[in-house]
Amino acid sequence: MEICTIGGYEEVGKNMTAVKVEDDVIIFDAGIFLPPVVEIQEHESQQQYTEKMLRGIKAIPDDLILDKLGWTDKVRAIIIGHAHLDHVGGLPYLAHRYPKAEIIASPFTMAVFDSILKDEKIVIRNKKKVVNENTTYLIKGKNGNLKMEFINTTHSTLQCFFIAWHSKEGIFFYALDFKFDNHPIIGLPTNYKRLKELGKMKIKCLVVDALYSDTDRRTASERIARNLVEDALGTVRDKNSALFITTFSSHIARLKSIVEFGQKTNRKIVFLGRSLNKYVEAAIKVNQCPFRNKVEIMRFRKQINSFLKKLEGNRGKYLIVCTGHQGEPGSILDRIVKGETPFKFKMGDNLIFSSSIIPVAVNINAREKMDSKLRKQGVRLQTDVHVSGHGGREDLRDLIDMLKPQHIVPAHGSLQQETPLIELSCELGYKFQENAHLSSNGKVIKL
Repeated sequence: MEICTIGGYEEVGKNMTAVKVEDDVIIFDAGIFLPPVVEIQEHESQQQYTEKMLRGIKAIPDDLILDKLGWTDKVRAIIIGHAHLDHVGGLPYLAHRYPKAEIIASPFTMAVFDSILKDEKIVIRNKKKVVNENTTYLIKGKNGNLKMEFINTTHSTLQCFFIAWHSKEGIFFYALDFKFDNHPIIGLPTNYKRLKELGKMKIKCLVVDALYSDTDRRTASERIARNLVEDALGTVRDKNSALFITTFSSHIARLKSIVEFGQKTNRKIVFLGRSLNKYVEAAIKVNQCPFRNKVEIMRFRKQINSFLKKLEGNRGKYLIVCTGHQGEPGSILDRIVKGETPFKFKMGDNLIFSSSIIPVAVNINAREKMDSKLRKQGVRLQTDVHVSGHGGREDLRDLIDMLKPQHIVPAHGSLQQETPLIELSCELGYKFQENAHLSSNGKVIKL
């Protein structure tokens, strides 16, 4: 078994891993790295992305390493674990390099992928296969079928799974991204029973989300975030002030809580932005959007500006859910804060961040600037009304204990974020670079 750690091993984003057994290669994820894309948006609006441009700014994984290794023509499938852009956002620009590879994903993830293709006017030739959680699927390999298993897990979007390749060399287990939520708002808890069963089989290698491996915690359930949202909305008592809340567009369970508690404010709930529209439409497609009839969605700039003009004189009538919680240039929140829309924040208006700051420098700086401007405008801020979608150190300990893998490879972070998982592995009896491997982008681990 050979594992090429293409992307996501030096940064939070552009996740992509290729695994080769004999003459068959499977790719897991093909994400985008958002910071350079955000920087481009700052200078050029309505940018049409191309593979060449995205490679130039290092926003997509450098999968050209597979050409050098002679693996490209052996790729049988590309499997996407969930619908976040750092896992699926690079695929529209890379799929053409693997025309014979099936693209495999859950119904919701595939709906999001199709939406990106449509928005970017990209046509691909690959066969697409939708699979459900807790099922298996056979991929045609060079010398027989390759068995893939999709195990339900919880994260911060819909229909996420762990992927297990039952290969001749043992099981390759791909665990990006996850948390152990025993009380999810939508969907089922992680399939612990199956994880324990797989732990009794030969798991050759575990590639795992190490983003918060340095935090001594079990990550709290989304049920806790639901309570935080209820509290945050419940404290806004001024009926004449504006009320905004911003969160991850892909976090359908969080949006459900926002809508349910938002209704108690007796304000009309309006979603603003293309990104929210994209994920809500995908959720509707797979019958996972229980709040659709309780909100109005606006996606086009003219329509949004027209509404914001109306909002300026009717501040107490609406609850606005919008994009921009990372301070992204060009987002609706960014444009309002900079005074580029007909609506202007006033003293006493309310803004709730139902999100955390993704721990990369560009986001941290952008939010610092945004928060400073908001305070100067007299906006009442509530931040971190949120629980993470990533497991902490104790969740990782539990996963390793259940799976008992022979080898561990941390992913989804910088060296600083992955090293604590190596330390945890050593605590559990693994040995650094013998069976606990710290890798970097473009490297190959041979087991």
